[in-house]
Formats: sequence, C-alpha cells, structure tokens
Amino acid sequence: MRRETPDDVRSWFTEAIRQMWPVAIGSLSLRKGRCIRPKCPACAVGKLHTNYALYGRRGSRRFSMYVPKKLVPEVRKAIRNGRRLHELINEAGIRYMKSLKEQPQPKG
Repeated sequence: MRRETPDDVRSWFTEAIRQMWPVAIGSLSLRKGRCIRPKCPACAVGKLHTNYALYGRRGSRRFSMYVPKKLVPEVRKAIRNGRRLHELINEAGIRYMKSLKEQPQPKG
C-alpha cells in the first residue's frame, strides 16, 4: 500500500469539502413564549407562540438569532454540514500528521 503524502491529504480534504455548503456551527431550537402585542388573542388564552432560533458562539460571546420557519430545513442542513466539517478537520489533522511522520527525513 502506498504511503499518503501531505499533498494527498490536501487533495482528499479539498474534495471532501467541495460540495459541503451551507455550513454553520450551533444548534437550532424551537422556542415557545408570549409575544409583545398587548392584546394578542392567543396569549390571552395561554397559547404560546412558537419560533425557531439558532444558538451559537462568536468568539467568547453567545448569540441567538431568529430563524423563519421556511428557513429551518436549510439551517438544519447547514448545522449538519458544520458538524461533518468539524469531523473532517479532525480526520485531516490526523492524516496530515501521519503523512509527515512517514516522509523520509533528511540525514544530518
């Protein structure tokens, strides 16, 4: 079996991520709560409104972003792709280090 070179790892990684769009890191959550309208009929009878939010981090700060219902499938796909991308980065790091160690070292 042929040894993998660092260039082989780069080619593998580039090909693996080529079709991986959209990407996002975070979590999608269904929230339930009251709205801000003072005389909302649904809130008056105790029915909670539902909406989706994307939660994540930007640097050391947490954020929450409203996600319209029609965009939920696309955001779910982005989060799935983001998790897969994270796995691929880990795998690429392992394969890259292994390929560097297997390369012939110059004498001296």
